[in-house]
Amino acid sequence: MRKALTGVLSLAVLIGTVGATGASAGAATAAEPAANRSSGAAGGGEASDEDIKDRILAIPGMRLIEEKPYAGYRYFVLDYTQPVDHRRPSKGTFQQRLTLLHKDVSRPTVFFTSGYNVSTNPSRSEPTQIVDGNQVSMEYRYFTPSRPAPADWSKLDIWQAASDQHRVFTALKKIYDKKWLATGGSKGGMTATYFERFYPKDMDGVVAYVAPNDVVDNEDSAYDRFFRNVGTEECRDKLAGVQREALIRRTPLQEKFKELAASQGWTFNTVGSLDRAYEATVMDYGWAFWQYSLLADCVDIPADAGKATDDAIWDSVDFISGFGAYVDQSLERYTPYYYQAGTQLGSPDIKQPWLRKLSRYGYQPPRNFVPRSIPMTFDRGAMRDVDRWVKRNARQMMYVNGENDPWSAEPFRLGRGAKDSYVYTVPGGNHGAKVSGLVADEKAKATAAILRWAGVAPAAVEADPKKAKPLAKFDTRLDRRNGEIERDEATLRP
Repeated sequence: MRKALTGVLSLAVLIGTVGATGASAGAATAAEPAANRSSGAAGGGEASDEDIKDRILAIPGMRLIEEKPYAGYRYFVLDYTQPVDHRRPSKGTFQQRLTLLHKDVSRPTVFFTSGYNVSTNPSRSEPTQIVDGNQVSMEYRYFTPSRPAPADWSKLDIWQAASDQHRVFTALKKIYDKKWLATGGSKGGMTATYFERFYPKDMDGVVAYVAPNDVVDNEDSAYDRFFRNVGTEECRDKLAGVQREALIRRTPLQEKFKELAASQGWTFNTVGSLDRAYEATVMDYGWAFWQYSLLADCVDIPADAGKATDDAIWDSVDFISGFGAYVDQSLERYTPYYYQAGTQLGSPDIKQPWLRKLSRYGYQPPRNFVPRSIPMTFDRGAMRDVDRWVKRNARQMMYVNGENDPWSAEPFRLGRGAKDSYVYTVPGGNHGAKVSGLVADEKAKATAAILRWAGVAPAAVEADPKKAKPLAKFDTRLDRRNGEIERDEATLRP
């Protein structure tokens, strides 16, 4: 199994160790007046290497944590002072972590967010490679270390997060004055959409990948239809068989779980018990497979689960879902996501009838994964507002979904009011679907649109979009291929 899923990447590698930066050695700030610094190009054009760092640090509230070398770029890890409440900015601030992959101020800039932590290692989103531009990456508010202390959780909502992006964009646009695109995958694609909804004049285009759109939280039949039809019947039956056996063999497999938890120091205070954590992991198994894997990987699922050993069942569930997903030590890191899922974003509730008589708790809601000390009230109007706005007002927005990705079962759709906007689906694609995975004609059309929105489409592409291709070469250290995806123990998250 592990050899088969070679496209799966570790989320820990991609987003970095949460506490690795902070106020590290070598941190610097704009201590001297901006007037004493090199002025450089006032609005675009060439700027010296030293000048760009000076100009970034001249922004009030911007602080350098670290600079890392990378050929052809300058790469800065930064933090930026943000108000906890953009409606009442005098009521406290926090430091929000950012990174900047600097190419040249004469190039377009891509604003990326995963919707979670930000990587502190250089990387490029696909639009950044396509336009050969700069990239600003922002950590989502309330993900450690970008969390106010003490944390007022009522200030974690999609408008406040969009306002974080707006302030960063406003500050950096004075330096990077060419076209800007917003992008992100999964929750990052949702984040890019919400940014556009609340600040539609900021960006020149949006490229949102595999972004769920849970308009009505308590109506999830689209997910049930997805799981009845995804892949092949043979693969679906194999996955269901492993899930059933994992619940039938709950007693012996939970003994393994207890031993693992003891060795790792895991606790279960938030979810309530080891039994609840165990079942939640098993219930995620089918979803996690289709999110992270491809149909071809089904060959590695035990063919006859009833005859498989306990170890084979355990290993398959642990690799696909991860038995560390619902322990306190994992849930604490993702409390901001589960909080938002239970207050605005919504979350899936799938039936899985083949497990009905074996499940004790059903598909557990986000409330079960957030400490009870944090109050939660669901806002039924938030996603309806965004969905309505996209249908009526989308301008230069692109959605790229994966055919076999569960999160794409409830996608964003365009209405009559949308202009120069597109929805594409990667055949057989998972949650790592990219423009590069589209069929040839659609790939060229999508690439041409991104180049055009960024203001860098070559004349040949303007004349014939079929000639469109990325302006920068693929870099195995910076870029991810179609189907490669962030992966962690906590699987059922967009």
